[in-house]
Amino acid sequence: MPRLFIALEIPAEVATGLTLHRGGLSGARWIEPADYHITLRFLGDVDRRMANDVDYMLSDLTAYPFEVTLDALGSFGGDKPRALFARVQPSKALSDLQGDLERQMRRLGLPAEARKFVPHVTLARLRDTSPGEVAHHLGQHPIVRPFVFTARRVALMSSRDSIGGGPYVLEAAYPLGPSYPNRLPREMRR
Repeated sequence: MPRLFIALEIPAEVATGLTLHRGGLSGARWIEPADYHITLRFLGDVDRRMANDVDYMLSDLTAYPFEVTLDALGSFGGDKPRALFARVQPSKALSDLQGDLERQMRRLGLPAEARKFVPHVTLARLRDTSPGEVAHHLGQHPIVRPFVFTARRVALMSSRDSIGGGPYVLEAAYPLGPSYPNRLPREMRR
């Protein structure tokens, strides 16, 4: 069974810019820039039938391309830091897309997402890194000028069963907006 998640991909030029914030943090396992993404919905291990249902649903997305801004670094885990990330500035378009995906996944029979949606790009997984070290790193590596890009498609991605961090495989991509070729309503594709 594939372990799937729905995400926004990070353009290569933005990923390259984010690599300037790598290094100098003990206990960090840095994510490869090609694996940077913004998870919109984790699906987990699903059978082929569910994967096909998800694919079918994603092919009918009605969202339009929108701007995404990465504006700060942060960490998850508090007193036991477990990840370093680039924060995604909240936006109505992003929240609406993620909310729609959550509703659709629940209609397909997947359980509700247990965690609150906090849009971010994971840069490193942390192990045995002190909060002080993380705070120092964040202070030394601020995002001075935000990274901005236009999200033009949603990706269905898979990962192997591991502790996270890739490598990830792009299984399918779904353009946002009606202006793309072959983007007809499902009833007209028959």
